[in-house]
Parts: sequence; structure tokens; C-alpha cells
Amino acid sequence: MPITPATETHSSSNGTADAILLELVDEHGVTIGTAEKLSAHQPPGRLHRAFSVFLFDERGRLLLQQRALGKYHSPGVWSNTCCGHPYPGEAPFAAAARRTYEELGVSPSLLAEAGTVRYNHPDPASGLVEQEYNHLFVGLVQAGPRPDPEEVAETAFVDPAELAERHAKDTFSAWFMTVLDAARPAVRELTGPSAGW
Repeated sequence: MPITPATETHSSSNGTADAILLELVDEHGVTIGTAEKLSAHQPPGRLHRAFSVFLFDERGRLLLQQRALGKYHSPGVWSNTCCGHPYPGEAPFAAAARRTYEELGVSPSLLAEAGTVRYNHPDPASGLVEQEYNHLFVGLVQAGPRPDPEEVAETAFVDPAELAERHAKDTFSAWFMTVLDAARPAVRELTGPSAGW
């Protein structure tokens, strides 16, 4: 992981990673504390800050990722371009840009805020709970993804019809439709009416 001011305190001097902390928030998104990542996702879940990114190519197609099989939470499922959690004190926008690069090897040519959504989605497969106050971002990508195989198994660009077809046959993350529906007004503004979102 690249060392930045936000990540500097999350790596120990001997190269081993410290426990990853998430920002706990109240129903209005105000920070109220921190919790270790796994414990925040154990039932019933603790409300924490998260982000979701939706990147589109010049044809208005959405970049999806299939989560790597080695991930402890929702492995192998398809989801939006990138999602994750800011480190405590890290701005959601900065975290979204950072993780998009770390997971997919791309930097958005445009990234804009698209609102927030709060949800509570249990994951039946893992038994973990996504209790999140999620900051949404939409943007454009011009380079092809170069995914980190530890994070991403596969990627695909899809238009709305292809997404509907894939969604009917493949397994998607529990939160995918919630975050996509919440981001749709910003997605439509970004991609224009001809893209069909």
C-alpha cells in the first residue's frame, strides 16, 4: 500500500499492518468513534462510514468488478467499480480515489460526489452485516483497468441492458442495487440520456 498522510498511521514500522480501523458514525454521518473493521461487520453491525464509486467509459458503460475469491467479505461477487472505507480522519473523496487506484490501477479522469445513502444489508453467505453510511461518487475512466488480483478477480464494462442480463445470472454484492439506485441521478447527469441509465 502506498504510504500517504492518511495511511501512514496504518502501517507499523516493521512492515506489518496494524488492525484496520473504521469510522463509526451516527444516523447523520457525524463521527462518533472508531472500531476494528471485522468487528464493525459482525452482527448486528455497527454503523460506519463507507464509500462507493461508479466509473464510466466514454461510451457510458459502467466498470464492474468481481471481488477476489480471497476476500473475507463477499468474495467472488460482482459489484460496483470500487467500494471501501475511509481511514479515520480521511476524507471520503480521497479514500475513493486512493482505493480505486489501489484495487484497479486506474485514476479517474473525473470524480464527483453523488450524495449519500444509509443501509443495513446482512450478507447471507458470510453472516457479516453491512451497516453503512455510504458516500457515493461517480466519474469517468479513460485507461483500461489493471486490477490487483488480491482485490479483484475480474472486471467488465457494461451498459444498462448488459448489467440487467448479468444481474439476472451472476451473484452481486448485497449492497449493489441500493448504492446504484441512490447514485442514479448523478449517473444520468454524468452519462447523458443516450446511455440509458
